[in-house]
Amino acid sequence: MYEVLPAAPAATVMAAIEEAGRTGHSYGRQVQIALQMGERWFELSVARKPQPAGKPARFMVVSRDITERKHTELQLRLAAGVFANSYDGIMITDAANRITDVNPAFTRITGYTREQALGRNPRMLASGRQGSEFYEAMWRELSACNAWSGEIWNRRSDGQVYASLLSLSRVPDATGATRQHIGVFSDITVLKDHEAELDMIARYDPLTGVANRRLLADRLGQALERQGKSGGLLAVCYLDLDGFKPINDRHGHATGDQVLIGITEHLRSALRPGDTLARFGGDEFVVLLDGIADVAECREIVTGLLEAARRPVQMQDATHTISASIGVAITPPDQAETDTLLRHADQAMYNAKEAGRNAYHIYDRDNDQRVQDRRALRSALQSALEAGELRLHYQPKVNLVDGTVLGAEALLRWEKPGSGLLAPGQFLHCAEGTELETSIGEWVIEAALTQMERWLAAGEALPVSVNIAAGQLMRGDFPARLQAALERHPSVPPRDLELEILESAAFGNVEQAGLVLSACREVGVRFSLDDFGTGYSSLSYFRQLPIDHLKIDRSFVMAMLDDPSDLDIVESVVRLAHAFNRKAIAEGIETREHAALLVRMGCTLGQGYGIARPMPAGEIPAWRARWRATGPWPGPVASMPPGELPLGIALRSHDAWVERLLAALDDPAAVRGADLDPQACHFGRWFAGSGANRYGHLPGFRALAARHERLHDRADQLMAAARLEGAEAARAGVPALLAARDELARGLRELEQALASGIAAF
Repeated sequence: MYEVLPAAPAATVMAAIEEAGRTGHSYGRQVQIALQMGERWFELSVARKPQPAGKPARFMVVSRDITERKHTELQLRLAAGVFANSYDGIMITDAANRITDVNPAFTRITGYTREQALGRNPRMLASGRQGSEFYEAMWRELSACNAWSGEIWNRRSDGQVYASLLSLSRVPDATGATRQHIGVFSDITVLKDHEAELDMIARYDPLTGVANRRLLADRLGQALERQGKSGGLLAVCYLDLDGFKPINDRHGHATGDQVLIGITEHLRSALRPGDTLARFGGDEFVVLLDGIADVAECREIVTGLLEAARRPVQMQDATHTISASIGVAITPPDQAETDTLLRHADQAMYNAKEAGRNAYHIYDRDNDQRVQDRRALRSALQSALEAGELRLHYQPKVNLVDGTVLGAEALLRWEKPGSGLLAPGQFLHCAEGTELETSIGEWVIEAALTQMERWLAAGEALPVSVNIAAGQLMRGDFPARLQAALERHPSVPPRDLELEILESAAFGNVEQAGLVLSACREVGVRFSLDDFGTGYSSLSYFRQLPIDHLKIDRSFVMAMLDDPSDLDIVESVVRLAHAFNRKAIAEGIETREHAALLVRMGCTLGQGYGIARPMPAGEIPAWRARWRATGPWPGPVASMPPGELPLGIALRSHDAWVERLLAALDDPAAVRGADLDPQACHFGRWFAGSGANRYGHLPGFRALAARHERLHDRADQLMAAARLEGAEAARAGVPALLAARDELARGLRELEQALASGIAAF
């Protein structure tokens, strides 16, 4: 035997023969033999054959190839080992979905022992987090594919919910019917918690716990998609805290972080359950208001956010109170795109900042474009100041009676590359209320004083007035800075510098203005009240201010030859100046007729294009030489024939009214809107006002009333015909209207002739 088989199999065969020799048979011994076809297993059956006494024993050995059975047993043992030792839970159910076996890992994960699980339905593990739709889809896929895999939330025996990664397999029998289900699952709760933690980091602000940019963009995109399908309004609110940086600088970032956390809680309390609050970093937040009913509801919520931001944040050592500026973009009508809405809300927030903070502004495309243009212009103007592109031009002021040159007003210009010379009305408005306005104002004072020094050195002394903005004037250090500027130019007499301030600046805060003006008067400068008559000055306040000149606004002066109302205003300002012992100076003098009328009223100082246009400083000496030689008129304006200019102005005013009326015949809208009230036209107001005061005692003046009424009657008839029959038919009444106009004109001329005969008009 040892000669045929390897030692180990041979020994097994021999042991089986020996056992058969003792017992008569031997079964079940197994041998493993290496053959050319590979390792094979055999099971031995040995029987001893009966022999006569004294004969050697004989045996019959039968071997069966049990290699496949050995492999099957090995696989079963392996499967049993896997089942028992697997870290994943394993559950086996029958065709009726009753649990027939579970492994130890099942007990470890679920808390249910094998005895507690056997015979029960796996639904005992259900957590309730997934609905019936989830399970129906799972069973459909399992039936169709014999397998299903996915995440599922289950509940342990102690009630704790856990996340599980489950793989199900359907085991069919020979007929294809379900014999068993096998479920293999692992506890992935730790992974899900870590995933949630990563999601929190990726989608939420780590300091305040509110949404971050990424999550807001996701929610805003979803909200816009819903809005596109169902309509409604959606608002994006960009919120920036006012005054937060000083808290960080003064108290440190730890305090700043606590203030941010407190403000976040306040803002949350002002929002609806479905709204989203996101932090964009620093002290900037964005609020998404989804499904608002109308703009009024949006305003109400935003007002609540402003109030919430103002609520104090109480800390151990101090209480901190700040405010917020909010920009709002609403769609519709705004463009419904994520980036566009955020950008527009951001722009609107800057508008709220510029409006004074602690406010909100709703984006309006046209208005906000103007704000952007203004911001860009302000930036360019700042660069122009730094690059030396600003210039001063000077417009002379003269005595209208004797032609004496009294000084000049310094007027700002911007020599902008590519655009030429810009007047202040084209750019200065963008700096109002900013530090740039003050910087430019100080540059103007410095440049004017420098030029005055140069004129003095050349023997051409010339007082100069400069315009001072309200923001610059009301700075607490303005008098000191003015004095410092004068000290840098010691050759310039302070009295030769005049500061022109707007009426609105002087009377906006009278007490503060009075203190500032008085302090500047101690330095030695003079003051002029500019554009007088355009505001709402209080005479009691006016009397308190140290003002040297009243400047009559050019709009009244230029129009006074055609509008008796403007003439009355100019005359009233001149009389007011005299009553308060001030001098009046008129702007906007265009013609000799303007100058003559002003002199007759008692205003002997003036400036305007009829005298000289604003010019560079280098042209002033040549202009002064020409002015001394000829002046703008052949002779002194005081020598002009007095006449009755107010009557002529009244006549021209009503002639213009008639011309506008005739021009309106071809415009149906103008015909319907024509104002035919005889008391409402310029002539009617003058006739009942200053005209009656000046000429009411004359019989010829009272007779004008009837002629004026007839003129308006003709006009009323003409417009009525135009409304009913059309412009062509109405023109038949034009001759009667013109005749009534001429009749009124004759009455005015007769009155003027009577006055020229010796009746005083003034």
